[in-house]
Amino acid sequence: MAEGPNRYINRELSWLEFNQRVLDEALDCRNPLLERVKFFCIVSSNLDEFFEVRVAGLKQQVQSGVAERSPDGLTPTECCRAIARRVRRMVKDQYTCWREQLVPELGRHGIRFTRVADLDEEDRQWLDRFYRAEVRPVLTPLSIDPAHPFPQLLNKRLNLIVQVRANIHGRKRGRLAVVEVPRILPRLIELPRDGGAKEYVFLGNLIGHYLADLFPGMLILGHWLFRVTRNSELYLDEEDVANLLSAVETRLHRRLKGEAVRLEVERDCPIDIRDELLRTLHLDEDDLYVLDGPLNPTRLMTLCPNDRQPELHDPPFLAPAPLVLRDAPDLFAAIRDRDILLHHPYESFECVVGFLQQAATDPRVLAIKQTLYRTGGDARIIGALMDAVHNGKQVTAVVELKARFDEANNIEWSRQLEQAGVYVVYGLVGLKIHCKVTLVVRRDDDGIRRYLHLSTGNYNPTTAKLYTDIGLLTCHPDFGEDATCLFNLLTGICQFQETRKFVVAPFELHDRMLALIRREADNARRGLPARIVAKMNSLVDRKIIDALYEASQAGVRIDLVVRGICCLRAGQPGLSETITVRSIVGRFLEHSRIFAFHNACRPEVWLSSADWMPRNFFKRIEVAFPIEDGNLRDRVLWELDSVILGDTVKARALFPDGSYQRVRVPRGAKPLDSQAELIRRALEGAASTPGRSESASSYPKVRLAPRPRAKAGS
Repeated sequence: MAEGPNRYINRELSWLEFNQRVLDEALDCRNPLLERVKFFCIVSSNLDEFFEVRVAGLKQQVQSGVAERSPDGLTPTECCRAIARRVRRMVKDQYTCWREQLVPELGRHGIRFTRVADLDEEDRQWLDRFYRAEVRPVLTPLSIDPAHPFPQLLNKRLNLIVQVRANIHGRKRGRLAVVEVPRILPRLIELPRDGGAKEYVFLGNLIGHYLADLFPGMLILGHWLFRVTRNSELYLDEEDVANLLSAVETRLHRRLKGEAVRLEVERDCPIDIRDELLRTLHLDEDDLYVLDGPLNPTRLMTLCPNDRQPELHDPPFLAPAPLVLRDAPDLFAAIRDRDILLHHPYESFECVVGFLQQAATDPRVLAIKQTLYRTGGDARIIGALMDAVHNGKQVTAVVELKARFDEANNIEWSRQLEQAGVYVVYGLVGLKIHCKVTLVVRRDDDGIRRYLHLSTGNYNPTTAKLYTDIGLLTCHPDFGEDATCLFNLLTGICQFQETRKFVVAPFELHDRMLALIRREADNARRGLPARIVAKMNSLVDRKIIDALYEASQAGVRIDLVVRGICCLRAGQPGLSETITVRSIVGRFLEHSRIFAFHNACRPEVWLSSADWMPRNFFKRIEVAFPIEDGNLRDRVLWELDSVILGDTVKARALFPDGSYQRVRVPRGAKPLDSQAELIRRALEGAASTPGRSESASSYPKVRLAPRPRAKAGS
């Protein structure tokens, strides 16, 4: 079958369908109210990044005259138009949800939003004092006239466009001005209330009410909130910079002033004002989004602290320690005894922090090496590395400065690490360091041994409570040798060396994944059992998709769990009839990457930091590693096959036309929420006897037998 819309789904439109699934969680009345508000906010945060990076890139292609079609058959111009149509529909649904569902429901629970004009005198006096003490000193009205050109508005900052009438030399003239809503101030001003009621005034509305104070002697004709989104991609020629850290730091300042790609305005903003803003920003009508509700809802997340009205949140969950590490004072002894699998957030990330902290203070530890992509600057992780240096150990941190939107944080704590004596390395020219590896070298009684933590997710204790990821603690000698070679590659000058267990991108991961898929296809053609189950964030790579199509046509049963972008068309007659794709959007962000292959009844399970995307295969250092312990492999297969693929509450199935629909609960079966089920099992395990091994009886052997096709439901 030829390339085009019948074979591939557009990458950008697929991502927008993922964001629609996030919006569906805001629309779902079964979710607790403040969790719905959280999803409402995440939709906008996701769209911000989408415009800053993906739409900005497409616009550059259009401006450069690129006419090449993407695999699905769209040109950049056609893709931009399709995006605009889809986003408008999504934003309309999003703000209808806000006005007609969330705001009334919040009001019923004592959480209200009020305009200054509707307040009584006592509240106005309180707000007047607040305005003059906290707000007025940081406001800067900016006139727009021949002496004052239109200001350089910063990326994603909320502004007021103000229309005034001035009496100049006896003549009345209309003028425009801009007032930035200060980001340093809270977006919601909480009014003093007794009891549990909460009442808020939006900061933009408060500033608008006091505009006469900012423009004395002027007649205020009107004011409207607006917001500009700019191109935020960092463009670096790493081979042409003397100091990567300084170059990234310089580019970060330019990010706030990149080329405009989107304009958002309030619904009642007049057409002539909208047009003036579009002309000034060099945008057209397709770049304009008119919102009937709060601009920049991301800052409404302050409504969602878990210590307020807990009944409006998901039930609290404190992840227990893994059973095998419960009451284990010596982590190194526990790892010598067996490989240890960690499934976050169902099992606490504290054991990973403890692994680093113990390594930092253990007199037998000689060296620590760690890759750092997004840590959030956690004081315990950074502190453990600093303590290790203080305790005389050799410590190396391979830091990725170009971790998108975490660059500033990474620069700040990289300098702290360097000042403490940590060897900080910024990786390889032209490649992001995305793998998640910690190597601890220790002198045990029987000689030098290397202890490892490998993971699908970041060394970030905060996101480890919100993202599903899987990690492995091991001291397997082959894994240790591979990790040593990997760090030598990242910090020194050497060629990539052949590995024993790891599969490393960009050198071999793509070829190995293709080979594993094709092996299943060959087994199916020979009449041997064949099945593939894979879980990832995104599936984009065309060669991988084509290999999956070929395996499907050979008879391989393929079940994919793809949270976000999926360019593969599932269930297409003659192309992908044996392929199912599910997406799970729930309480936690599905982030783990798991790849399981039947291998004629000798299953292989691989965990990886990499999605099946060209950038992961060819532009990043990624590591895939096998689960070799049979009991742990059975656990991963059981959770993948019996729980995650069995989800009938938060799972949506992809259909051949590119649409997603909720999976129907089979007749006679109970609904299954995979994340809730894994929480339940974690809490049951927490009540079990400490020290119990992960046995085959706890996690039955899974042979990856074919599953029934997913059916759509309401």
